[in-house]
Amino acid sequence: MGREISRKKLAVIGGTNLDVSGSPRLPLRLHDSTPGLVRLRPGGVGRNIAHALRLLGAEVSLVTALGDDLFGESLRRSCAGLGIDLSLALTVEGARSSSYLYVTDASGDLLAGIADMDVVAALTPERLAERIGRINRCDAVVVDANLSGDALAWLAEHCLAPMIADPVSAAKAPRLAPLLPKLLAIKPNRAEAFALTGESSPEAAARALLSRGVRRVFISLGEQGMLAAEGDALLRLPCRSGPVVNSNGAGDAATAALAWSFLRGLDLGESAAAALEAAAQVCASEETSPPELKLD
Repeated sequence: MGREISRKKLAVIGGTNLDVSGSPRLPLRLHDSTPGLVRLRPGGVGRNIAHALRLLGAEVSLVTALGDDLFGESLRRSCAGLGIDLSLALTVEGARSSSYLYVTDASGDLLAGIADMDVVAALTPERLAERIGRINRCDAVVVDANLSGDALAWLAEHCLAPMIADPVSAAKAPRLAPLLPKLLAIKPNRAEAFALTGESSPEAAARALLSRGVRRVFISLGEQGMLAAEGDALLRLPCRSGPVVNSNGAGDAATAALAWSFLRGLDLGESAAAALEAAAQVCASEETSPPELKLD
């Protein structure tokens, strides 16, 4: 764990899922079954970010919504084992906890996924208002776009702590529009950046996000690395070479690394390098949230 941030407190506001993953051992055949490996693991963008931040040494409170079912109980146990504080989490009686079903190809890249995230809608502005006092006492807040547009707009008006956002997907990214002027940083991939801005190149999208008030923009470009932007600066950093076993969760670790970088006072290039390193470590692991994550 990083001693420099061991006393720092963060709130992560977002989704927590039980991930059901399928990895084929042979080329995947549509409309047929393929021998492979099926796993159940804790996941969700918000929970994965909280997991990574705990490994990096921060104190983390996870503001999420869970059902009172077996999936929810499993997710609570996993968070407790990591030392993630769930005192700000919401339990919704009779609701299904979130789950994410996805299939990768033989190299670990995502082919398709289905997210059942209905319970996250319980994080309404009213529920967030009950928790905002403690949230605002944090050193930083990470928000994911699994929250409703109303909840994100409410946070834009009431969250006083520095905020970092993960757009989650191209479909959900536009929900972050009201939050942009308040963001310390945002980490979209190419498709999410285009969905947020209407632009068709990473450079144009980065400039558009900066013009809307985001202080730092980090656009993930997959195998082409990352585009980082702040003020008039545009930096392109290559990916760290290494094996790709499973890319799911790599972006979440990158977002956590950006929050870690802010707490350590790193500059634009250093922050982007930390995000790429965190993503590479996840890609090299079979786990969406590996048991170790180290950044220097």
